[in-house]
Amino acid sequence: MKAIVYEKYGTPEVLRLEEIEKPTPGDGEVLVKIHAAAINFNSLIMVSGKPFLVRLMMGGLLKPKYRIPGSDIAGKVEAIGTNVKHFQPGDQVLADLSHCGFGAFAEYVCVPENALAPKPVNLSFEEAAAIAQAALVALQGLRAGQIRKGQKVLIYGASGGIGTFAVQIAKAFGAEVTGVCSTRNLALVRSIGADHVIDYTKEDFTKNGQRYDLILSVRGYRSIFDYKRALSPNGVYVMAGGDWAQIFQPVLFGPLVFMNGSKRLGNFTHKPNREDFIFMKELIEAGKVKSIIDRCYPLSDTPEALRYYGQGRARGKVVITVEPRKKS
Repeated sequence: MKAIVYEKYGTPEVLRLEEIEKPTPGDGEVLVKIHAAAINFNSLIMVSGKPFLVRLMMGGLLKPKYRIPGSDIAGKVEAIGTNVKHFQPGDQVLADLSHCGFGAFAEYVCVPENALAPKPVNLSFEEAAAIAQAALVALQGLRAGQIRKGQKVLIYGASGGIGTFAVQIAKAFGAEVTGVCSTRNLALVRSIGADHVIDYTKEDFTKNGQRYDLILSVRGYRSIFDYKRALSPNGVYVMAGGDWAQIFQPVLFGPLVFMNGSKRLGNFTHKPNREDFIFMKELIEAGKVKSIIDRCYPLSDTPEALRYYGQGRARGKVVITVEPRKKS
């Protein structure tokens, strides 16, 4: 089978397309023929090995532990191992492989049965791959903020992969949603249901007098003190992505910043699980949430796809088409 592999950390140029042995499913595993895979932030840092802490977390101090990067897939069950109970060859599935060995940028991968979920019937494989991680991060982040109907929710970075799902999921919960993005993405964020949009290049949401019950920050950087200032008296701030300063600041200083007063810091760790996949499947099949895809690249162009994603300007998701669609 063909796969994108790498032997050392670096820029996307370290990735190469190779012919390697097709895996065989073991006990409790499912062999999936991958039709599409999505790029996430973990794809970028997995290849670069930066910051150095990433290498410690992923078990590859001097060289990558996992030869094939990528975590989000959608495809068809090709074969099953012993003791697999819920899937059969031909089933259309999706998965987030970030907790079970990665390997998304390839034609086939073996996946533990408990990491798989049925693909929403109204999505293409590309659209399904896009939800595997980003939608669950958005859902779990909003839940960490104890989202409820009628709340005022602000999504900072509303036009990115996680942000576009967060806007739609928050609306599905019955919240009044404000999306923050750049000028070029205002129309997109309105189109997916945001009640209000703020162009961060022209307006500072922390100084406009509005206060929010929940702020979910998924892109860019603002000081944790800025977010706290924009919260309502009992508001919750949740960090679900962004640049390294935004990621580490709540971890290092959040407990101190939110020690006094009723404003809170919501913490969560992304955990792929079938229950949340099924929850998202129901929202998607009900027409309440859809995937927003910026660009699709063939498997051979994965390095270029990673470079584009790394620029931080993608609207929605960047997807790798592993199995090309057949022309009618």
